[in-house]
Amino acid sequence: MVAFFVLLFCICLAFIPGIVGSFLTSPQIPTWYATLTLPAFAPPGWLFMPVWTFLYLLMGVALFKIWKDGVDLVEMRHAYMAFGVQWVLNLAWSFLFFTMHWPLVAFIEIILLWISILATMYFYKKVSPLASFLMLPYLLWVTFAAVLNGFIWVLNP
Repeated sequence: MVAFFVLLFCICLAFIPGIVGSFLTSPQIPTWYATLTLPAFAPPGWLFMPVWTFLYLLMGVALFKIWKDGVDLVEMRHAYMAFGVQWVLNLAWSFLFFTMHWPLVAFIEIILLWISILATMYFYKKVSPLASFLMLPYLLWVTFAAVLNGFIWVLNP
């Protein structure tokens, strides 16, 4: 029973950047974002919510696996700290891009986010290889998002 509540907590925690991000993003889509020149490969707006929902769910399950499979407290602490860093950077990106309208700063920040996801995967692998693997779709999507962010910055000087 405890495991179920920890899983629920981990999933809810993982979703916080998405929930906050949606509040920051939604008002900007029909206004500022609609005025930007987007690259031809930019996905339709409706795709972002289901992709991020899936990714946040995987992040929450991966965090739960660290709790469930962890034995070495030092390795678990490193994994939790790495999760926290990428969590904060994930949360900050929407603010920098959509609220502040700073595509360059958001691009620099998303590169840091990408590095922090790699670090999270590295530390997760020491505790739970499955947890590390569950973060792979997130890394791939953020790779795509970074390229998209970079193109938006270049196309909208």
